[in-house]
Parts: sequence; C-alpha cells; structure tokens
Amino acid sequence: MQLFYSQNLTPNDTQFSFTKQESRHIAKVLRKQIGDTLHLTNGKGEVFTATLQSNDPKHCMVHIVNVEQKKPLPYGLHLAISPTKLNDRFEWFLEKATEIGITQITPILCHHSERKVIKPERYQKIILSAGKQSLKYHFPVLQPMCSFKDFLEKQKDVPHQKLIAHCQDLEKKSLKSQIKPKGNHIILIGPEGDFSATEITLATSMGYTGISLGENRLRTETAAIVACHSVAYSNET
Repeated sequence: MQLFYSQNLTPNDTQFSFTKQESRHIAKVLRKQIGDTLHLTNGKGEVFTATLQSNDPKHCMVHIVNVEQKKPLPYGLHLAISPTKLNDRFEWFLEKATEIGITQITPILCHHSERKVIKPERYQKIILSAGKQSLKYHFPVLQPMCSFKDFLEKQKDVPHQKLIAHCQDLEKKSLKSQIKPKGNHIILIGPEGDFSATEITLATSMGYTGISLGENRLRTETAAIVACHSVAYSNET
C-alpha cells in the first residue's frame, strides 16, 4: 500500500489536492487512474481512504470517502540524543527509530558533543519518509535541539520512567530491567565521548537511573536503536 502524507488533513475534510511534486509522482510514476483508491495520513493517527478524481500531473485531487482513527503505540518513548559527528549516522538513526516505533526525539547538546548545528528541516523529511514507508499513522515528534541541562529542566515534572545510558564505571541497571510495558520512558543517549561525570551526576540528582545497554561499547546511533528496539520489543504482545 502506498501511503501519502499531509499535516493539514483533518477528519472533516472531504477533498484534498496534492502538491505539484506529489501529483507528478501519482500520475507519472505510479500511473494512478481516475477512480483508483489512495490512502493518506496526517501523522496524528488518522488514515484517510480516498478516490482519485483528477490525475493531472500538476494537480491531482482526491475525494475522501472514509476516515479511520488508528491506535497509537502502547508505550511512550522519548529519546534525547546527542547528534553524531557524522550526520549520515544520525539520519540513519532517525529513519530506523521511526520504523521501529518512537514518540519523541530531542537532539541535545552535551559537553562532549562534536556536532552543534543540525538541519531540522532535513531531519523532518527523513522522519516523514520513513513513516510513510513503514506505514506509520502516528509519526514521532522531532523537538528543537536544546542543551542537556535545559532538557532535564523541561522534563523535570514529566512523570515518565527516566533513564540515562552511559559508559562510566558507576552503578547501573540493565535497560531490560527498567522497561515498564505500556509505560512512558525518557532515555538519554550521549555523544561519542559519552556524557561527562557532571552531566551524569546532574541527571541522577534529578531522578534518572543509570542503565547499561550490554557489555559492548556501542556507537551513539547504535545505542539509540538498541534502546528503541528494546522498548518496542518489551511491548510486543
């Protein structure tokens, strides 16, 4: 099934016009004909079933015949992660995390962060593309980048299970032991140089539990995917 996306779709809509780029894709690449069925989503849980009324390569239009509300993930997962030095590794993480299932992503600046500038518009496109490809109807929210300290402060009163993954020789628990099925989690993933001792101390003082992702030292993006998949797997029925 081909899934199309528009954040402007609402349950009350009866018609929808595609952009010129998507219209060309529908008419020239997919070769859709008038009367064909298309599926659309707004990334907020609604899936729209529509019939193609016009297959003009510059202006395709559909008539919406049904709207269905899809259930969200049975858990909440907010990953706060330091962007990697190599941008393609972070983009790979965004794509795979979206496919696996995640609710929020916040890029954070840490003491050892090597990448301090990101391209949120490009990141958003990657998330949308991965969401459509994997037939997700609830797309993860990409939050603005902020400092490690500011993130902790913003989440101070959020009643989630709060975890910080680090490589320091300190008391840590396994991620598996801390995951609460159908629960909400915030997991902090540090940069290539790990979190600093000061950052770990600050997070711990604010209710974050130190966790281990296994015996091997993982790259930032690998650690994030392991965390994401572990939470998703623990919620499978």
